[in-house]
Amino acid sequence: MVYAVVRAGGRQEKVEVGTIVQLDRLKAAQGDKVELAAVLLVDGDNITTDADKLAKVKVTAEVLGNLRGPKIVIQKYKNKTGYKKRQGHRQDLTRVKITGIK
Repeated sequence: MVYAVVRAGGRQEKVEVGTIVQLDRLKAAQGDKVELAAVLLVDGDNITTDADKLAKVKVTAEVLGNLRGPKIVIQKYKNKTGYKKRQGHRQDLTRVKITGIK
């Protein structure tokens, strides 16, 4: 079994060929091909963490589309002062499908 851990959008994701992953918004249109930086590669019993060898590893993905994450509500409150603040946030995401690990 071959899988890789890739760095994308400030986080690390474990991916295999065919995996669909949601990443922070990428500047790519639907159907575009993107390359992700590998942090770790596992090929059967061989585990690669060396930066020089990982520079040669290509993890390619196809952009399936853009979407927005769930709404997160942020509320601040201070007792006895009448201070209340409410704010919402929805993260911009991109859904990609991993097409190859070479």
